[in-house]
Amino acid sequence: MSVSPATLPPVLLHPEAELARAALATPLLSRAVRLARWAGPETRVGAGGELVDAQLPAAAAELGLAADDPDAAAYASEAWRVAVDTGLVEVTDAEEEGGEGTVTQGEDLALLSEGGPQDVLGIWLGALDTVYADATVPDMEDLLDVLEENGEVDFADLGWDPQAEADFLDGVLGNLYLLTVGDAAAGEGPVPLPALAASMIVPDDMAEPTDDILEQVSDAMMKLDDQFRLFEPLGLVEYRPVDEALMADVDDDGAEEPAPVDDEDVSRYGMVRLTPLGLYGVRARMLEAGVDAPAVGDLADKGADALLDGTSGFPQAAAQAEIEQWLAHHEPLGAARELLAAARGGDEGAPLRRLRCQQALSLVGDEAEPALRDVLDDPELGGLARVWLAEHGAADVPAPSEALVFWLTIDTIAAQLAAEGNSDELQGLVEGLAQQHSGFFATAWRVEHPATADVLEAMGRLHPDKKVAKEARKAAFKARSQQGL
Repeated sequence: MSVSPATLPPVLLHPEAELARAALATPLLSRAVRLARWAGPETRVGAGGELVDAQLPAAAAELGLAADDPDAAAYASEAWRVAVDTGLVEVTDAEEEGGEGTVTQGEDLALLSEGGPQDVLGIWLGALDTVYADATVPDMEDLLDVLEENGEVDFADLGWDPQAEADFLDGVLGNLYLLTVGDAAAGEGPVPLPALAASMIVPDDMAEPTDDILEQVSDAMMKLDDQFRLFEPLGLVEYRPVDEALMADVDDDGAEEPAPVDDEDVSRYGMVRLTPLGLYGVRARMLEAGVDAPAVGDLADKGADALLDGTSGFPQAAAQAEIEQWLAHHEPLGAARELLAAARGGDEGAPLRRLRCQQALSLVGDEAEPALRDVLDDPELGGLARVWLAEHGAADVPAPSEALVFWLTIDTIAAQLAAEGNSDELQGLVEGLAQQHSGFFATAWRVEHPATADVLEAMGRLHPDKKVAKEARKAAFKARSQQGL
């Protein structure tokens, strides 16, 4: 599965027990389970393990599907295929060519009631593989159109590339995964199908899509509409399909061009979101493909150095959740000592490590006070130690020197730059500093911190007042000269 970022944002997965219950409740897997329990010596299957046509009405009836439902046989056939592929039933081939095979309940069927959540989720992932394969094959009508006299399909004539189809679907689900885990706010709502299709088709540097590109997006939408309809019964996605009236307009060559659709009607073109179970499933496929797809909790049993380095690139909410899980595995005083030791350093990533250390220490109780007092004289940690002690109402906290205040200020801004870039919050901090301290830049360039020049340069870039911005740039130049850069 190909996803562009080298490391994806961490995903906050639901507990496995909850996901397992959701998997068992999905329409497709629950149907497969019912058919597996229904199957027996009298069940008739063909050479490929499929139910023979004469058996489909009984299977559909077992699923509670109406006899006059035109889709009943298809639902029964699909559920049976999942049961076979996931090991819920075992098929023994016929002894004679052209004969019918026999069926017994598979060993994995018992795991659904006697096994643990991971057993259930493993079976659900097997069902996902089956549906995934179905979603990447051509439509049956298209296959029949290019069926050759010898019964083989001319895939070249069909224009079907199995690897390209799989890569496209991988990319779509990868983008949907990114939209879900990359930003907590974005992950709250469904994604419009046109936007998802466009993310795969429209080049990043194309300001205005051409007619050809728009046609490709439209074709991709129709393909995705079919695919998400397959995935929804397995619980991978919540999906609102494309409005049938819109597809009728596309199919009707004589129809007038439809009126433009406003934002309120964009849902008519399809809306999709990954479910919590879907996040688990897509991540499992990514991991199997060798993609680095971290989950919150992966660092809970690691050292503080791994925690601070690992969460350095996490969004704020994910970092908070990861730190909380790590702290739950450590006693407060020992955790504080380990975090402070890991926060030291003059490398480029050190300011952000110290910011994550502060974030973690804010969740630790008063039991950690001795660890903070131990580093009051530390040039890198003394500032954050004083902040923590003051916030916890500790007595006899020595006042910081001016040099320590300026060092901590540079360190904090460097961390904010690394975490969020040129954010509005950082711009507000920069404006406040320049306003409160009229001689800030005259002193700041002398601060012996590896990031001093970069911070001052960023302040010059961020401050809206041209005079103040010029002072910041001059100070940055002095800092670089002092550092010999």
